[in-house]
Amino acid sequence: MPWFKKAKKPKPVRQDEQRITVPEGLWVRCDGCKEIVYSKELQRNLDICPKCSHHFRIGPEARIRLLLDEPAAEAGGGDAPAFERLHTTIGPTDPLSFKDSKPYKSRIKIYQKKLGVNDALMVLAGTVEGQPVVLAVMDYRFMGGSMGSVVGEGITRAAETAVARNVPLIVVSASGGARMQEGALSLMQMAKISAALAKLREARLPYLSILTDPTTGGVTASFSMLGDLNIAEPGALIGFAGPRVIEQTIRQSLPEGFQRSEFLLERGFLDLVVPRTEMKATVARCLRHLTP
Repeated sequence: MPWFKKAKKPKPVRQDEQRITVPEGLWVRCDGCKEIVYSKELQRNLDICPKCSHHFRIGPEARIRLLLDEPAAEAGGGDAPAFERLHTTIGPTDPLSFKDSKPYKSRIKIYQKKLGVNDALMVLAGTVEGQPVVLAVMDYRFMGGSMGSVVGEGITRAAETAVARNVPLIVVSASGGARMQEGALSLMQMAKISAALAKLREARLPYLSILTDPTTGGVTASFSMLGDLNIAEPGALIGFAGPRVIEQTIRQSLPEGFQRSEFLLERGFLDLVVPRTEMKATVARCLRHLTP
């Protein structure tokens, strides 16, 4: 019986002993080399492992700082314009009254409260090394970056804004595919965005697609592979179905590195694989070549 057990007294701590406590999040385990990395060193290196160059996933805010020129207030009062947030009023609805383990409306509210955003997309206007652009960045943290009506409408409006302002469009993809809770409405976004990108092409304006880890499903099957240049980060998972699903379907082992950016570059699916540290300079150089 529990009340007959003798409770062990805690060992007294000597005054000359010092307890060492390590704060949470001080060290990070790399998914590439499995080594332990100091988190501050990782942040200084743009979330790239200093030991194996594995690219960690980053949020849209970090991606924006990586690509766009800094606002004038942060740049010491220079001439660089500030970021301009676009199309911020678009919000998701529940057209199918979808419910699995919990209602779709409840899921949306949880993510909105946690992340402080409406959905899985941010659209901005800014400059890349002085060149004006419209930038759309997907947020994988919001329901796996899934493409629903809000993401489809946001990228469509981003393309239309680029045409109206006569500037290039850049889309950074990070997504698990179409959002199942919106059914066929989410799949329709593939055609809608493709039609908007066709207008961008008619206006002879560059569209650069940047694919990050992961970019899969209907996003890969539509706008992320329609760029004038398709650029990926090293080691990014890019494909329609995942490797595990494909292996179970065809009952065969896949080649090493299958559906990773380097594998796709060798087979002509991508134009460039660019490290994060060189991404802004590469994008700026491409825009200078493609823009009159």
